[in-house]
Amino acid sequence: MGNMDNDVVVKISRLRPSARLPRYMSAAAAGMDLHVALENEVVLAGGERVMVPTGIAIALPSGYEAQVRPRSGLAAKYGVTLLNTPGTIDADYRGEISVILINHGSHDFVIKDGDRIAQMIIAPVSRCQLQPVDSLDETERGSGGFGHTGVS
Repeated sequence: MGNMDNDVVVKISRLRPSARLPRYMSAAAAGMDLHVALENEVVLAGGERVMVPTGIAIALPSGYEAQVRPRSGLAAKYGVTLLNTPGTIDADYRGEISVILINHGSHDFVIKDGDRIAQMIIAPVSRCQLQPVDSLDETERGSGGFGHTGVS
């Protein structure tokens, strides 16, 4: 996973001694795995949620965000996912990255120091200028909302 022409440089700081740096787990991975940095393990019962620290802080370049997303293996095997997904880390945030986990499963889920609990994607940000108008152009869909095309 060497330096490519499209790599974005993100400064990172360890805030806790046990903090592990995020890393890509394969050559083509879009996201870097995030690890928890805990002094003691946390037991997350079914239906409960908890915010866990990663022990790191980042400095993104202007024009980028970090998106924190669930790991599919945790969701599929244990019913554990992120409550706020994707979580957004703005380029001007310098605090510790924390992750809000929720256990949708029926069994306790034990979180230990160093566990991979989420993934982080670095993405460009588009900002817009809102243009107030009196009416919008018509489309075939119009104002059809949730489920307007059917359920199946």
